[in-house]
Amino acid sequence: MSTPLNTVVALFGVTKEYAGGVRALDSVDLTVGAGELLGIVGPSGSGKSTLLHIVGTLDRPTAGTVTITGHEVASLNDRRLSALRSRHIGFVFQAFHLVPGVSAQDNVAEGLLYSGLPRARRRALAADALARVGLADRMKHRPHELSGGQKQRVAIARAVVGEPDLLLADEPTGALDSASGEAVMGLLHDLNAEGATIAVITHDTEIAAQLPRQVRLRDGRIVADNSLAGLEGAVC
Repeated sequence: MSTPLNTVVALFGVTKEYAGGVRALDSVDLTVGAGELLGIVGPSGSGKSTLLHIVGTLDRPTAGTVTITGHEVASLNDRRLSALRSRHIGFVFQAFHLVPGVSAQDNVAEGLLYSGLPRARRRALAADALARVGLADRMKHRPHELSGGQKQRVAIARAVVGEPDLLLADEPTGALDSASGEAVMGLLHDLNAEGATIAVITHDTEIAAQLPRQVRLRDGRIVADNSLAGLEGAVC
């Protein structure tokens, strides 16, 4: 099946099975166009994390095809897959994953570690990314000197510093208070308005309701996708 040129993610018939016959994903079809902002939402055990790993090329499906920015994942060896991930996908996790004892600027610059750019250029781009997320005055601060919301902003800056085609945000507000969570979601909306393609993986229906597209998972299947008809409707 061919994929439109402006498609960032295309999954067709994707199934993922684990030992013991556990089927985490079951014949999933999903396309994400350039510039979209969507939520992938469902309860624990619905397949969200597995879908994140498949779309993020951290794992391969048991069956089906996965195409990211025009590259069919099955055709890539591990080295080329790592290069694809490094150049085209940014990740934001609930736990921030910042390096302790290292400044916000150097944490963000780490996102360009495999870019081939000299250190001075990486740090300059990191400073620009921190300014973009509203932390120009926190560049020298270490993680322990930052609030939870500020840590997540640093993590987002690190994810977008290389201008990836796709940003995957996994429960980005899960470790934050409500005010900080709202600020982070506002930032994701701002980045999307600037052209970023963003998928937010969440169990929180209130978070998902803020997004223009919601893809709902249950038992490894997509059961609703409001982009298909303008209204939420069953597609299973």
